[in-house]
This record gives sequence, C-alpha cells and structure tokens, in this order.
Amino acid sequence: MMNAIKTILLSSLAITCAYSAQASEEQLFGGTVSGKVTFATDYVFRGESETIDAEEPVAQATLGWGNDAGWYAGAFASNAKFRNSDIRIVTAPYIGKYGQIGDTGFTYDVMLFSYLYPGATDANYTELWMKVGKQFGNTNIQLEVTPTVDDWFGVKGWKGINYSIHPSYQVNDKLTLSSSFGYQALSGTGAEGWMHWNLGLAYQVSGLNLDLRYHGSNVEEDHKVYGTQTDIFDHRVVFGISKSF
Repeated sequence: MMNAIKTILLSSLAITCAYSAQASEEQLFGGTVSGKVTFATDYVFRGESETIDAEEPVAQATLGWGNDAGWYAGAFASNAKFRNSDIRIVTAPYIGKYGQIGDTGFTYDVMLFSYLYPGATDANYTELWMKVGKQFGNTNIQLEVTPTVDDWFGVKGWKGINYSIHPSYQVNDKLTLSSSFGYQALSGTGAEGWMHWNLGLAYQVSGLNLDLRYHGSNVEEDHKVYGTQTDIFDHRVVFGISKSF
C-alpha cells in the first residue's frame, strides 16, 4: 500500500514538473503557473515530524497560480505518516493575497490553507495564515499569526493559533540564512500548546535549492497532548533539495 502511495505521489511530482515547465511562460486567467518539487529527509511542521520521527523520507510538490495584483492559489501535497492513524498523504489547497501596505515598506500576506488527509478525513482542518513583513537591507522579518478556522486536527472543541517570527538574512545571491521561532497555542479540554523553532541555511546551485535546517521544540513527557510520543518532537537536522519551475 505504501509503495503504491509513493508511486502516485512521485507520478504527481513528474506531472507537476512537466506542466509547470510548459506553463511557466504562458498566461492563465491573467496570471502565471509555477511549481516546486522537494525531496527531504523528513517533513517537520512546527517542530513535529510528520513521518513518525523520520521513519521515511518525503517527496513534496506544489502547483500554484498567481497574478500581478497579488492574488494566488494552488495546492501542496506530501507523503506523511502518523502513529495509530491511516494518514499517509496530506494534500493542501490554498488561496491568498499579498501586497504592499501603502508606502510604509511593510508587506502583507493572507492565506486560507486547508489540510486534507485522504483516508482520515475527520482530521481535516483549515488555518488562516496572516503575515506582515519588512525588509531591512539584506534582512527580512516576517511576523505571523495563524488561527484555525475550524477544529484543530478535527478534535472537537480544540482551537489553535500559531504565533511566529521568521527572520532571514541574504548573505549573497546564492546563500540565505533563515530561522523561525514560534508558539503553537491550543485551547480546549486537555489541550496544551508548545514552542517550536528552526535555524538553517539555503544555498542555490545549478538551479537547485539545498536546505540544511535544525528543528527543535519544548515538548517533553509531561505534555498533555504529545507526552506519550515525544520522539516526533525530538530535535533534529533535516536536509532537503528542491527545484522551482
């Protein structure tokens, strides 16, 4: 079953590459189509390994559309593996708008992002990503507030808000240093939030983006939600290779 899922996902990656490469210079509904494929040693989301402590590498694909007015939409897909769950793939359609805030030099980015889990649809949920950023020379700082629109991970009565800051520094045309420090707040009976962070570097070479990143969190054995599976929050180093089209 897992081999079949991987075959389907890898096929979708190939289709994404072919379609986005063909459409990259063409207009579609007044905008352009782009794509990205990524292969990495793990899929870490807010400090949590989405593959049960890196039990398997990940293949990911994004296919998106955007126009000059700042509107964009698309879909993301990745293999995943959750303990005691039928989840093997996550797909995520999204739609958003970005732009400048007047002449202030600040930017904004607002996006609806839905996490869909084939075979485990009770876990589906949606977040409203909201970011404000500003460039300071070679340094960029993004502030993020991301609340859930419905029940977090399908748990009845649970709501989440992620607060993060994302600083980055462009060393040169090829090398960028970046990090993220955040707190995933959870409310509801038996819920508890956690802190998460990452620090890494990205290097552009031969049309590829190489990313080496350290991830961490403060989840320990007394955590109300993840105390019995703290291994998925172990501090870890993740290496990824991506290609944009």
